[in-house]
Amino acid sequence: MTYFSFARSGSVLRESSFLAIVIACLSTGCTKKEVVQAAPPEVKVTQVQQQDVATYGEWVAQLNGPINADITPKVQGYLLKQTYTNGSLVKKGQLLFEIDPRPFEVALEQSKAQVARAESSLLKATNDVQRDTPLAAENAIPQKQLDDDKANQSWSKAELAASKAAQEQAELNLGWTRIYSPVDGIAGVANSQIGDLVGTTTKMATVSQIDPIWAYFNISESLYLAKSPEISAVLQRGTIKGRLPVEYIQANDVPYPLKGSIIFVNREITAGTGTIQLAAAFPNKGGILRPGGFGRVRVQTGTAKNALLVPQAAVIEVQSQYQVIVVDAENRAAVRQVMMGDRVGTNWIVTDGLKPGERVVVEGIQKVETAAAQSPNSAKEGVPVSAKPYTATVGGNS
Repeated sequence: MTYFSFARSGSVLRESSFLAIVIACLSTGCTKKEVVQAAPPEVKVTQVQQQDVATYGEWVAQLNGPINADITPKVQGYLLKQTYTNGSLVKKGQLLFEIDPRPFEVALEQSKAQVARAESSLLKATNDVQRDTPLAAENAIPQKQLDDDKANQSWSKAELAASKAAQEQAELNLGWTRIYSPVDGIAGVANSQIGDLVGTTTKMATVSQIDPIWAYFNISESLYLAKSPEISAVLQRGTIKGRLPVEYIQANDVPYPLKGSIIFVNREITAGTGTIQLAAAFPNKGGILRPGGFGRVRVQTGTAKNALLVPQAAVIEVQSQYQVIVVDAENRAAVRQVMMGDRVGTNWIVTDGLKPGERVVVEGIQKVETAAAQSPNSAKEGVPVSAKPYTATVGGNS
């Protein structure tokens, strides 16, 4: 009895479990579940454009004035005044410093007195010659006396000439106590203070011409050789100014609003670097650009014929390799390796990997990558997308 009861009880348990499983299957849907397909990601695409575009090169440049005049006095004396503000714009001929003029005024008065004495000596010697000439002709005086008179007259003339030269030098020395700017430009901080003894070796300040201001940069020998026929032809005409428009990019990456032009090419190629120095002149009336500043110059180096262009935002860079996402006629997106050339404004030149008219994704790249990661067949079939036309943002990169 006991065994039967146990067996019956076990049977009841098994039947109950089976019924529970059946009910669970019915309630949870043991039949095949219907898969809901996600909507294709929306992306914005643009066609690969083909056109002739100008190509540019950029080089690091340093600014400097065409003239950087070191202000040194021509006479020695004690500094009496500084008549300009440190770091201010000055004009050519503007007074900058004054040296105590009193010792030079005294020296000038002494030289004037020496000239007066020399003039008196010459007058006496001339009168002696005029008086003794007829007397010597009548043998009333020895001929030697007349010869001495003439010698004294010549000596007095020379003495007067030397005295006048000394007076001119004294006048120059007095004038040099007032020190003027030799150029229009910006005057730096004075190195000499009021009361300092300054002399011909004292660098009191520096005035730099800044309008125009020059940007010095170096290009490779190979690029120079590529452009050398054009440069040589211009040099033979005496100037290359205005031939090559140059843009200056400031240190804050903001383009300087005024364009410049190449002003000279240096005489030699630097042996250590294999480069040659050029300079471009830029208008700088407001003094925004200052000597010593660093930036970049941008110069057109040529024209790319039938170049293929895509927006820079469409290019994916991975470990120095470049990719774009191409959308085919069936709106399937796939990654493609490409080779890139120069950047042109907001676009980028593609040198290999694309054809004119193909569509590339500009916005929504991350959406495509996410969808590709969730689809195992995306590498072969591509990722379905909803492609919309891309419109470039005016005045900037997208």
